[in-house]
Amino acid sequence: MRTLLAVKNLSVSYRCADASQQRAVEDVSFDIGTGEVLGLMGESGCGKTSIALAVLGLLSKDQGQVSGSIEFLGRELPTMDKNALRAIRGTGISAVFQEPGMALNPVMRVRDQVAEVIHAHRDLKWQQCRADAEVVLARVGLPNSQRIFSAYPHQLSGGQQQRVALAQALACEPALLIADEPTASLDARSQYELLALLRELQRELRISVLLISHSAEVQARLADRLMVMAQGRIVEQGRFEELYRNPAHTCTRAMLRNSPPADAIEDFDFEMVT
Repeated sequence: MRTLLAVKNLSVSYRCADASQQRAVEDVSFDIGTGEVLGLMGESGCGKTSIALAVLGLLSKDQGQVSGSIEFLGRELPTMDKNALRAIRGTGISAVFQEPGMALNPVMRVRDQVAEVIHAHRDLKWQQCRADAEVVLARVGLPNSQRIFSAYPHQLSGGQQQRVALAQALACEPALLIADEPTASLDARSQYELLALLRELQRELRISVLLISHSAEVQARLADRLMVMAQGRIVEQGRFEELYRNPAHTCTRAMLRNSPPADAIEDFDFEMVT
């Protein structure tokens, strides 16, 4: 399996009001292969999102300091200029976050928001971008209707909004998707449906995923490998089933203690959820 993303000795520090540095990520190394789903699990505040922001190049020097190596297809991301990095975001690496409302423009119609992503990265006329946007919206399970295409975000449910955000992320067929707590703001049924959709799309598109979630149930459904993070460091990693049966670190045991095994999650009857 070809290495798509290689992160070595990554550290992230944030500037505090008193000009001191607060370390959020400490000497983290991992890689993701093509078509692989790598889960990153840990309690809130452990540094998971900081890793995502560092990989995406979204931490400015005013916000903090990023050190270490982040290679995407052999190219070192932290040393790229802004234009080169902007070109990779969306076409090579994309992201979907916890709150879709934060990613969507409240005064722009859904189809146009997806079309705008396509237009920014591809030399296509606006009419073609809008047509391609409809295809992507249908791919993520939204009804092929003018009601959806012409809707504003506030006219959609939370689950539908997250699907629009996912359509934006997948519009230019990136090789790597960073999914940061993608189901955390959804109800139980919408969570289940989005996870099933993510799994289907990942297999269909052979896309790699960095899946960030504190939920063992989410990780069990999607992750090929799992990393457990605590206080800015990776404390344990391996296949989910292996960590569930024989966790070595106290943090891993605490997070998995009350979680059902992967096969039980697969058999859970979400038709009973109201």
